[in-house]
Amino acid sequence: MNNYSRTIYNQLENYLKEVRSQGRYAFSLNELENVFQMQYPAIKQKLHRLKLKNEVLQIRQGFYVLIPPEYSKQGILPPYLYIDDLMKSLNKQYYVGLLSAAAMYGAAHQQPMGYTVVTESSAPRNIEKLQIVFFPKQNFLQEGIVQKKTAAGYINVSSPERTAVDFFDYIHKFGLNRITTILQELTEEMKPSVLAKIAKVFSNTAAIQRLGYLLENEIGNEKLSTVLYKTLNNRQFFPIPLSPQKEKKGETDSKWKIIINTEIESDL
Repeated sequence: MNNYSRTIYNQLENYLKEVRSQGRYAFSLNELENVFQMQYPAIKQKLHRLKLKNEVLQIRQGFYVLIPPEYSKQGILPPYLYIDDLMKSLNKQYYVGLLSAAAMYGAAHQQPMGYTVVTESSAPRNIEKLQIVFFPKQNFLQEGIVQKKTAAGYINVSSPERTAVDFFDYIHKFGLNRITTILQELTEEMKPSVLAKIAKVFSNTAAIQRLGYLLENEIGNEKLSTVLYKTLNNRQFFPIPLSPQKEKKGETDSKWKIIINTEIESDL
């Protein structure tokens, strides 16, 4: 490495130390190009040396995170430390939801194998090496999204009530048994008044029916199920199968208009 290259490399290291001192873990290629007035090939060479030292990790094209000493052995950084920066770089609305949100509220009977993030409409590609899984949502509502503080700032997370309703938008991905197991623990954190607000604006009526039925008949939480039934009374709703993955055969619960076409087997 010649003296010029060494100088640039040292400047880059110092700049990234400054980034970290600001409480940030993430940075972008565009940021470095603007700071150093250099093009990608030259910066890439310097970053490569830092990657070999396990101090920098590329998450996706043009987006990197710093690996502090406490995470150097794993060689990766927990997604909650950079997910907000990543989604801002993609200009996408998002929230940490589903399994990852449920785990944050103590419903971690089944530890999620990946980091589940809900995004508006077309989702980015999953980042398989880091097990970040994106779930697109066509009707992206702000109701029920809260902010949680992390060591790197704040991230968007679905509330317990929003998390519960959301699962039924992706029922094919998780299955009724798994969802019911999670709900048995998640309901301890749910409030009827908050659930009522979310249900009122949640467009998936079938999700409200299935959640309400499970809350009343499998979990036995009358307060939560009652607010969902009040929501349904202000809508037209029709008979649907409890499991959309099975035939529409079975008795129909007249209250929720749920065709009971499967038995629930919770893991708890």
